[in-house]
Amino acid sequence: MALDIKTIKMAQGPNYAALTTLFEDGSPQTHTMWVDTDGEHLLINTEIHRVKYKNIKKDPRVSVMIWKHDDAFKFVEVRGKVVDEITGDEAVANIQDLSEKYFGKPYPFSIQTERIVLKILAEREFFFNIKEEDFTN
Repeated sequence: MALDIKTIKMAQGPNYAALTTLFEDGSPQTHTMWVDTDGEHLLINTEIHRVKYKNIKKDPRVSVMIWKHDDAFKFVEVRGKVVDEITGDEAVANIQDLSEKYFGKPYPFSIQTERIVLKILAEREFFFNIKEEDFTN
């Protein structure tokens, strides 16, 4: 499913996301994350030692909610699956780009294991209170 233009704009902006993954017993785990897009997938950068990554390796189904940085009552929820991963230098470059987007400076934390970008294919998108005019300057 192609991402709606409003989802793309939300992921491109300085908006935070909540990523929900599933433990083996089906219980959810949710973390606040930085989010990006390649125009076709949502992109979430993490490290391979993190529980969220281990959850995804067992069950690729996820939910991602992105809310506008200036109005948390404007959001999109994307339900889908992790369908691919980006590793190596490209994943490290992505975390640097995200740090510039959110912090305005290089990534300030040490990388403990290996950075990985999760490519999430949307199966459903739900919008709350978001309109095209929310993205005009």
